[in-house]
Amino acid sequence: MSLSKHLWHRYARTQWLVLLLCAVFSSASYAETEFNIAQYTLGSGDIIQIKVFGQTDLTLKTRLSNDGVINYPLLGVINVLGMTAKELETHIYQGLLGDYLVTPSVAVSIEEYRPFFIDGEINRPGGYPYQPGLTIDKAAALAGGYTQRASKTLIVVIREINGETQRLDVDAAHEVFPGDSIKINKTFF
Repeated sequence: MSLSKHLWHRYARTQWLVLLLCAVFSSASYAETEFNIAQYTLGSGDIIQIKVFGQTDLTLKTRLSNDGVINYPLLGVINVLGMTAKELETHIYQGLLGDYLVTPSVAVSIEEYRPFFIDGEINRPGGYPYQPGLTIDKAAALAGGYTQRASKTLIVVIREINGETQRLDVDAAHEVFPGDSIKINKTFF
């Protein structure tokens, strides 16, 4: 095999490997920034409803406070901050099983997500109720629209990811999560 042909094959393999790695890392980072209801962790401001089939006295609807605790009948104080709805269901099921009920059927639903906050170059800055499928453009529309000096590419989102507060530089098409703080910056022109 000639040297140039050998180098060409080596170059092609390297390019293929680079493309493969880009695909893997871009899909991993995309998965972290895609809202997933099953992995959504409860936080202050969320309104949850707990129902136990056939037990109306065990129904509870509450907005989570800053400390993230609820006082649930028969089980007392439960810290739900950081739990998923499924984890809370399991916790209540296990607490009621045996001593209180033979086979409790527990359902936990999120009635209202915690609000997101938007400020900067926006007409009505403030907190707004989260809605699934919300993008920054849609959030800006809820907040009265962008000002004339607003940049749709210089946007910062402060979001909690896996228990850590992170700063994300995004554009106007980026998805909004419950609890996000969005800052619309000024354009340079």
